[in-house]
Amino acid sequence: MPNEITPSTSTQADNNSTLARLLFDTEELHYNFGPQHPLQPARLRALMDLLECSGLWDSKDEHTRLPLRQATYEELSLVHEPEYIQAVQRLSQPLENESNASQREERQRLELRFGFGGDDTPALPGMHEVAARIAGGTLVALSTVMGLPEGESLPEQERPLRVFHPSGGLHHAWQDRASGFCVYNDVAIAIAHVLQASEAKVLYIDFDAHHGDGVQRAFYDDPRVMTISLHETGRYLFPGTGDVLETGSGSGRGFAVNVPLEPFTEDDSYIEMMESLLLPLVASFSPDVIVTQHGCDTHAWDPLTHLSLTMRGIRAQVKMARRLADVYSQGRWVAVGGGGYALYRVVPRAWSMVWAEMTGQELPEMLPESWVEHWRPIWLAVREDDEAAQSVMGKSSTPHDFPLTFMDRVEHFPAQPRRMSISSTNRHTAALVRHLVIPPSVRQAFPAGRHRSPWRASSTSSISSEIPRPRPRVVARWRPPEAFYSCVTSARSRWWSVCGPTPACAPLRVCPSASINYCSILRVALIAR
Repeated sequence: MPNEITPSTSTQADNNSTLARLLFDTEELHYNFGPQHPLQPARLRALMDLLECSGLWDSKDEHTRLPLRQATYEELSLVHEPEYIQAVQRLSQPLENESNASQREERQRLELRFGFGGDDTPALPGMHEVAARIAGGTLVALSTVMGLPEGESLPEQERPLRVFHPSGGLHHAWQDRASGFCVYNDVAIAIAHVLQASEAKVLYIDFDAHHGDGVQRAFYDDPRVMTISLHETGRYLFPGTGDVLETGSGSGRGFAVNVPLEPFTEDDSYIEMMESLLLPLVASFSPDVIVTQHGCDTHAWDPLTHLSLTMRGIRAQVKMARRLADVYSQGRWVAVGGGGYALYRVVPRAWSMVWAEMTGQELPEMLPESWVEHWRPIWLAVREDDEAAQSVMGKSSTPHDFPLTFMDRVEHFPAQPRRMSISSTNRHTAALVRHLVIPPSVRQAFPAGRHRSPWRASSTSSISSEIPRPRPRVVARWRPPEAFYSCVTSARSRWWSVCGPTPACAPLRVCPSASINYCSILRVALIAR
């Protein structure tokens, strides 16, 4: 079948862990906005401890480690405005150094102007150094995989094809302001450096529950970078962007892809979206290297989002990334961390899956007893806060205890009451994305799969059985009133560059129970074409 891919023989045969390196420095733990902030460095400590306890990584083995360095001012300037970098350096100084009222007033002005005025990304001492170190880590990771001088100089036979930098993935930072816990956009800086030093094409896939707005903005008009973001719809979640209509500008039109998912989307619907969109998109772009952001705030236990994935859905993300890299980028793959605020129950397990997939290791079924004994009491101390935050996001409380296995137990995650409706809306979004950004010839080579039952459970990352869904019959023909034709005319002009002209007399077929609004007209007209 044309939409089935298998790893090439060269990469399939070589599962040697020396092809993968993990990049981590204890200095990165200083990226800490305070004890009450959702982004805590303790999640990284728990991750590294789990990798060691489970035997997936040995910190003393030089063949699995990669040193990092701080990004230079010139490297930061590839993405960020010089004035912004200078402001970050100034705000990194301790508050005690601001001795008089005029200095404190200037500091407050800088905080408000450059995005440090709120509680999300407050200014902290030394933030320039630690944020530049994280940016330098991702830059070293990508440069090493691409064989550039700025990467770690290794013999050709020892140069890794895959690097994991769990502290990276600060994808919200803009060129001229901090945003969403992010000071410097490490991923955008690393990609910009590769574009400057080579003629490579870079594919960026963002699995975080929040839209990867900072990376998208950095390359919105550049056809050498394709950004794909699968995220919760911005109607209810920060940063409020990532609509399907955001497809790029100028020569970069069609190279920004956004897949907004409905709140409380579960594994089966998420996996169906991935399989219907990622394969044709990557095949049409043909990247030289793939960068993936593995924010695990998509999990049902995360207190800051509404998505409801389990470890099965997260494992499907990682396996898809590995398959795409093996087939389309000769195995070159850089993965970074990102969001994830269930610090002890989700983040360590999810990111251990990334490293295990990179190195071709099988995950053990059970979590190490020593690890559980150490981290379970720490989680119990913050359990009430976690449950209260989940309640605010509309998620049911979790009466079960600390997980004992790498994979989630099915009985801990009851079916969502609106599962059928959520899956149907997500399919509609996927159909719209396919028509917007995937060329017709590629759509024919990768036809959309038949609809799958949203109630069918599966222990694997994909659903083996499919249930065909009958083609919906047209139950009514709706004709708008005279005053509505101006809206239709405006809609046609907006879509002209994507869809071409639409006959003025073309009827719109809709169900009478559906709400008729601007977006539904655009979608019906587009799908009809």
